[in-house]
Amino acid sequence: MSSFGKLCARSALAFAALAAIPVIAAWPRPAAAEAGKGVFQPETFTLANGLQVVVVTNRRAPVVMHMMWYKAGAADEPPGKSGIAHFLEHLMFKGTKTLAPGMFSKIVANNGGQENAFTSEDYTGYYQSVARDRLETVMKIEADRMLNLDLPEKEVESERKVILEERRMRTENSPRSILWEQANAALYLAHPYRIPTIGWEHEMKLLSKTDAMAFYRRWYAPNNAVLVVAGDVTAADVRPLAEKYYGAVPRREVPERARPLEPPQRAARRVVYRDARVDQPNWSRLFIAPSYHQGETQHAYALQVLEEILGGGATSRLYQQIVVKEKLAASAGAGYSASHVDYGNFYVYASPRTGVELDRVEKAVEAVIAELLAKGITAEELAHAKQVLIDRAAFSHDNLRTAAMSFGVALTTGRTVGDVEAWPDRIAKVTVEEVNAAARHVLKDTGSVTAILLGTDKKAARKAELAPGSEPVEVPGGPGGPREAPGANEQN
Repeated sequence: MSSFGKLCARSALAFAALAAIPVIAAWPRPAAAEAGKGVFQPETFTLANGLQVVVVTNRRAPVVMHMMWYKAGAADEPPGKSGIAHFLEHLMFKGTKTLAPGMFSKIVANNGGQENAFTSEDYTGYYQSVARDRLETVMKIEADRMLNLDLPEKEVESERKVILEERRMRTENSPRSILWEQANAALYLAHPYRIPTIGWEHEMKLLSKTDAMAFYRRWYAPNNAVLVVAGDVTAADVRPLAEKYYGAVPRREVPERARPLEPPQRAARRVVYRDARVDQPNWSRLFIAPSYHQGETQHAYALQVLEEILGGGATSRLYQQIVVKEKLAASAGAGYSASHVDYGNFYVYASPRTGVELDRVEKAVEAVIAELLAKGITAEELAHAKQVLIDRAAFSHDNLRTAAMSFGVALTTGRTVGDVEAWPDRIAKVTVEEVNAAARHVLKDTGSVTAILLGTDKKAARKAELAPGSEPVEVPGGPGGPREAPGANEQN
């Protein structure tokens, strides 16, 4: 996907990292929403060829989610080959030495299953949801394409047209996606997170079978992969099948991920995009932030609490101040992404109410941030935010996709099973002082990128000529709210 357009030709799978698990506020707090008890209680083992396996038992229905993850994404692409990770994801459905093009998907469908795949900056994932007794079938064919990908040239040519059309549909047809692509490129000066996961169009047009097979042979190996199986199974059920099918795939030499680091950022940037298709202006400000692995990593958990306090919902500071009290904005919020191999990002956003100038909204957001930096958060805000986050983790146990996504994202970006299970406990230990320190570390103008989406005079003139009720409807696209920030790319 483009940084924000999370719909695509094969329907999007919601990103479900623990800090972003949705919760229905009206539900009562679950009894298990306590620190120190873990979240999913998984079983784990590693095959002789290096494949990591995580099994999460959930007996609610006789189904399983089978998900294969590779530790390779858009940020691992060779220079000049942007989009090759996503292109390969598409081509993985186009045939092996034993399966004709399209047969993989036909087998899944004939067994009553559903499938999908996705690519981010740091990982690529493939999944099937099937009845418990069909697990062996999908393991067999997934292991086959890990080893035996065989691409007819005509399939490569056809699929290149598909990804180019996907880019046109999801980026070029959406003013917000265009803006966020440009803002993302401005946020990172050197790191490959600045390149869109779907790729730059001029480079996508030149991607070849040779490029795809080179990326496949470089990164697609069992010792560079993670298998997560969630559902009505145990490790005792999964291990013999994993040994039989995945254990037969030989390990290969896989290079270390080598990515350039960011130089010091000394100046704020502004990116303004005007488009006649825009009806609703939007303002955002983005900051590079520590992740679990890069930068001042001690701030990662506190930043998740800060996100909730500053812009996590209708009770957050931004929403209450500029939407409810001042009535300047129609929406406002904040987001933070910590689950990256390298840098995270933190952002705030707002859209003005009709008739309100965008600069008034910008000043109002800046005032909320300035007050938070000057006075800090309160103990009451801290307690509420932490409980919301811990409750989300407790509710997540019921969802097979959430379990599989949580472990897959963690294990492909450098974290461990223990980190996922300890997440509620670590959130519970965050202090007021830590949140204040994290806010002051990240929310600095130096190095920030302000992204502004505006209509054009041509648009205003055209609207004035239209009779009431005859205005064309803009196709929705781009960020719709929290947790859709540059750096959070995910392509299907």
